[in-house]
Formats: sequence, structure tokens, C-alpha cells
Amino acid sequence: MEQKVSMEKIISLAKRRGFIYQGSEIYGGLAGTWDYGPHGVTLKNQIKDIWWKKFISSRDDMYGIDAAILMNPKVWIASGHVGGFNDPLVEDVKTKKRYRADHLLEEAGVDVVGMSLEQMNVAIKEKGIQSPDKNNLGEVKQFNMMFKTDIGVSGGPDDISYLRPETAQGMFVNYKNVVDSFHPKLPFGLGQIGKAFRNEIAPRDFIFRNREIEQMEVEYFVHSDSWKEHFESWRKSVREFTQDIGLPDEQVHELEIPDEDRAHYSERTIDFEFDFPFGRKELCGLAYRTDYDLKKHMEASKVNLEYFDEVTKEKFVPHCIEPSLGVERMVLAVLSSAYTEDELGGETRTYLKLASSIAPYQVAVFPLLKNRPELVTKAREVYDALRASGLRVTFDDNGNVGKRYRRQDEIGTPFCVTVDFDTIGQSEGDDTTKLINTVTIRNRDTGKQERVEIGEVTKIIED
Repeated sequence: MEQKVSMEKIISLAKRRGFIYQGSEIYGGLAGTWDYGPHGVTLKNQIKDIWWKKFISSRDDMYGIDAAILMNPKVWIASGHVGGFNDPLVEDVKTKKRYRADHLLEEAGVDVVGMSLEQMNVAIKEKGIQSPDKNNLGEVKQFNMMFKTDIGVSGGPDDISYLRPETAQGMFVNYKNVVDSFHPKLPFGLGQIGKAFRNEIAPRDFIFRNREIEQMEVEYFVHSDSWKEHFESWRKSVREFTQDIGLPDEQVHELEIPDEDRAHYSERTIDFEFDFPFGRKELCGLAYRTDYDLKKHMEASKVNLEYFDEVTKEKFVPHCIEPSLGVERMVLAVLSSAYTEDELGGETRTYLKLASSIAPYQVAVFPLLKNRPELVTKAREVYDALRASGLRVTFDDNGNVGKRYRRQDEIGTPFCVTVDFDTIGQSEGDDTTKLINTVTIRNRDTGKQERVEIGEVTKIIED
């Protein structure tokens, strides 16, 4: 049957099966915030673990750090965020609701690439663009997206700080610490997974655009002469990562960002875009930041951030390549591509076609009947053995087997193992002895079952 994927279906499944809930839901929620349930946490952690292994722990040239969320406000002045981390804001003159001007223009079919505020104002008037409530709009203004907070108790201007809008600056300000502690040879990189906060004017599209995000970022320091080859290497690595977490190649696209639309610090940027249910949008990015950040911090802090090459005896400020990936967008891309509807046994079925590497459970173990202690005991033995082998396993005896299959399908569990009367040698028939210590194993994608020896289950799932 034809598959129809909509955000409504994905959001409904995500809540129903304990992946993602609206933040502060019992109080009516808070826009741009989402809470991860038990399955969402596992899915998210598997994505982060795969990223960390690929980009940090499996490499000899990478160092992991965990920088503080709160930083000296001078960091954000030096980096340009205080003066330039802005989005175009426009207000409904009647309701006073605020919107992203560029989003309203894009929805009206206007190409906003390289547009100034003045040009946006002209386009809104010429096109007669109104707010979603059908009211007139005010003038487009710049809106700084950083969350301000106070440090200490006095509340004076010297106590102002910010929740970090990105994790990158925590790595730039720790560059010298790592060089002094570990004396790494160039090229080398710093990697971090951490929270960042952006006061989005109009959060939307579920977890795609939030006020609280989690980033997986690398700042890779190179000599300026070799940035192109390293940029290409990281481009391939990012693409491989999207494959590792099960994203279909045909849904991931690379977009070369033109000069007029790149960030001020970037000399080259590639956006990796994904075909979400609401359109092709940015999934993650790869930027060549040159030596912009280290030079800015060296100027502002008066601390020498030059690198000394022991071989060439050269002193220079390294250039930087940054692959930046958002956890939430990766989770949404995974859910979007995995959501599947088909027909099985004459009935419509919904399931998540998750890669085994990231599925919350890799296998579910059932006793055929939960009111038969001998089946439950044996099923528990199988469950314990599989869990001891390192697999992510769940024990499920709630409802009939058919309902359990459907539940595990929606969670994305690749295999279900059922302990029945044949397993314990209590079924009728001449070949009962041949079936003892065998179980049925069901494949999520095909719905097919086969009987196998208990000792073979782990190998079958791992293969």
C-alpha cells in the first residue's frame, strides 16, 4: 500500500510509544521545548554514542571535552554573538505576536537569500504578506537570539551572562589548554556533545527548531595550506555517519552555500539537507571557519593562541574545520525515514524501520502466555541470556502475542522471540523432542517467523 508520512503521524507515534513528549505538558506546554521519554532517550543516546565513536574515540587525532554552558560574557562579545547573532523579527500589529520575517516570506514564495532588512520590508509590503492571523505586519527588526541570565546576586551590568548559543566557543577557548596539556601534532581536533540555547522567535516543526538543543560538534585545527583536503575528508565522514544511523542516501543532499548566504566567519560551507515531511531542510553543516575564531579570542583576551610546529619551527594561528550536527534534527530525520505503513495479514500496520544499531530494543522476548509459570520462567532465562550478551532487550508479556508484535513494531524492535510449549517440550506430537530449547524468532520488516535453537538467537540478531 502507498505510504503516507505526515508530521501528525510521527508526533502521535512519538508520544504514544514513549519517544518524545511536549515539555511541561500538564501546564499547557512551553513552545520550543520537548521532553524525551524512555525510548527517545535510548534512541538519542545511541545516535550520540555512534557519533562519539566515529568522530572522537576511534581516532588518534581527536580530544573530547565538556565545556561549561555558562561562560564569561567577553567570549560572546569576541565571537560576534552579542552584536550579530540575530534573526529578522516582525510583529503582528494587532495581536503583537512575533514571527520570523524570512519564514513568512519563504512561505509566500519569496527567495530571501542575501536579503537585507530593508528589502524584506519592501517585499512584505509589495506582496501584501500578513500574519497567520490575517493582520498587518510591522517593520522587520533584528532580534538577538541569546538568552540573558544573571550571575551572582547584585543584578548589575557586570553580572550579565548568557546561556551559550553554540558549543563551538567552549572548544575555541580551551584550545590552548589542550595544546599545553597534550602537545598534539597538527592536525588535531576537539569534540563535544552538549546543550545550547537559542531564543527562537517562532519554534516550529516539532523538534526541528527548538529553544533548547543538543549539538555534536568538532573543531578540527589544520594548517591553512591543507584545509581543502581535510574539508573533503570530513565531508565524507559526515555522509558516512548519516548512513551509520540508517538515513537513506537518497534523502540526504549536499548544498554548497553561496558567498552571500554564508556566516561571516566561513570561507566555505556545505549544508547537508534532508527530505523531512515538511520539505527539504538543513540537517547539519560543515564549515571552514578559517582562523577567525582563534584570532578574535587572541585579540580580545590578549593571550597568545599561536601554534608552534616543532618540525618546521613555524608559529601560526591554525585554521578550523567544523562539522556541526544537531541531535534533535538527527532524531527527527531518523523517525521520519523509519516511519512505515504497510499491510500485514490483511491489516494496516505501522512500524519504525529503525536500524538495529539505534533501535531502543534490538529484541523483545515473549512468553506465549503470561499465566503459565513454566513459559514465563523459560522466557526469563532467554531474556537474561540475551541481555548478558550485550543486546538491548525487553521482556513483554502484556496482552496477546499479536498486540505485542504491533507494539514492538511501532517501537522499532527488529526481532521478537517467543517461548512457547514446544520450547519446553509440552506440546503434542511425535517430533516434540526435536523442538525442545527452540523458540520462534520474528522479523519486524517482513513479519515472517522461523523456529531456531535458543543458542543461535544471539548470533542471528548480531548478524
